[in-house]
Amino acid sequence: MGIYLNPGNEGFQSALRSQIYVDKTGMLAYTNSVLDTEQRYICVSRPRRFGKSITAEMLAAYYDRSCDSSALFRNRKIAEEKDYEYYRNQYDVIYLDVNSFRNQECGMPHIVPAIQKAVAGEIKEIYGDCVAEDISQLSQMLAQVNKVYGVKFIIIIDEWDAVFREQKYEAEAQEEYITFLRGLFKDAPSKKFVKLAYLTGILPIKKYGTESALNNFDEFTMIQPDVLAEYSGFTEREVRELYESYHMDFEKARQWYDGYRLGEGLHIYNPKSVVDSIRRKRMGNYWTSTETYESLRKYISMNFDGLKDDVTQMLAGGECAVNPAKFQNDMTSFKSKDDILTLLVHLGYLSYDERTQRVFIPNEEVRSEYVNAIEDDGWAYVMDAIRASDELLKASWNMDEEKVAESIEAVHGANTSILTYNDENSLTCVIALAYYNAVKDYMLVREMPSGKGYADIVFLPRKHSDKPAMVVELKWNQSADGAVAQIKERQYMKALETYTGDVLLVGINYDKKTKKHSCKIEKAGIF
Repeated sequence: MGIYLNPGNEGFQSALRSQIYVDKTGMLAYTNSVLDTEQRYICVSRPRRFGKSITAEMLAAYYDRSCDSSALFRNRKIAEEKDYEYYRNQYDVIYLDVNSFRNQECGMPHIVPAIQKAVAGEIKEIYGDCVAEDISQLSQMLAQVNKVYGVKFIIIIDEWDAVFREQKYEAEAQEEYITFLRGLFKDAPSKKFVKLAYLTGILPIKKYGTESALNNFDEFTMIQPDVLAEYSGFTEREVRELYESYHMDFEKARQWYDGYRLGEGLHIYNPKSVVDSIRRKRMGNYWTSTETYESLRKYISMNFDGLKDDVTQMLAGGECAVNPAKFQNDMTSFKSKDDILTLLVHLGYLSYDERTQRVFIPNEEVRSEYVNAIEDDGWAYVMDAIRASDELLKASWNMDEEKVAESIEAVHGANTSILTYNDENSLTCVIALAYYNAVKDYMLVREMPSGKGYADIVFLPRKHSDKPAMVVELKWNQSADGAVAQIKERQYMKALETYTGDVLLVGINYDKKTKKHSCKIEKAGIF
């Protein structure tokens, strides 16, 4: 057992000993299915603290021939597979955590020689009799071992993209690193000595032009998770079971941590946030607290046309179209707002819906990080709306129509194009931003199917809230009274049939000629 060659199973044991462990060993069925095939090159990218390292340690524990991991996997999902024991602890595993080399004396610029020296020493301890002294390249050593003994290796690299994240502007170091990886995984000899290659990090594999630097890899990302989607984090079913077993409020957890949409209707939760909220017995900002909001501020404040408007729209609960195809998979080659939005998906600050090709802020925890990032940094119009939101809510509950109209007027008067009305969709964005703090008591649903049509915005009270439900209808160059009449005529309140509290019918109209808002509020019970 070594540090890099056949590191054993202690890392995975540590995960299993933790208070909370969610069984993700089912993923091993997929890696088993691609061993020694053209699909044996896998790169999985996820945001920080989404369980990447635990998964890498799980793979090492399962395949490493230097240990017996039967006790670790016996009652896990992978043990249900018929070929479970056939693959367990049968292979030489090379495990590298690229981040660990950053703290060594060599320093980051010399990371490739450091990796090669460290692993080569352990290779020579076991297979030294067949490795010539003049061979210094790791890929050449593995090829020689394979030639003499027929041994194939499972190579696992955690934080594979550390060079691109920590040496953003050092093209020479990046090219040296990519050349090293090509030698391991792309050049002809590697086809003989690689049983499985598993890379994991935050970024997908670096592109040069339109092609990946390692285009023989299958990539599973936050943009296209495909068959590994359920292993990207905790699924909603897993999270619900956890909160119920610890007698905590799952619905509140959903508000705080739900929001990542991967695959066909699959909801994924951040493992860090879920685990810490259960351990500490309260909801809070756990994932976002692991990194300063300055990094988010830097990206959303970049001077790309329309970027600030898109962020404002998403803060108001909206979604924005994005084209992720041209993103170069690094943290410097930005040519458009699409590149910024795509990076924010990979970093976990946005969620991507592959069906609609749109992005949105996933949940309350992340949304609060955006507020931290924009405060005192040229976003005064948004912060003013957020600060005034509580007063608008009170005015709505008090049925103070004049105050509601004035509050919305103030948000509309902000100097930003997204808040400049062109149609009812723009009006919807202004209303949602004006009611920003409503998420504490409500779930906001836009275009909610109900009765004989779609209610513009429905404010559904959360389980812990005693506030009235609100059905909001927006009008453009018509009348607020007409908006309330439409709610009644088309029976939009049917969306609240199972709700037993009071309901406010809110009609809001914008007069294009006078550039004024008007509001009508009526109270109605559920019928």
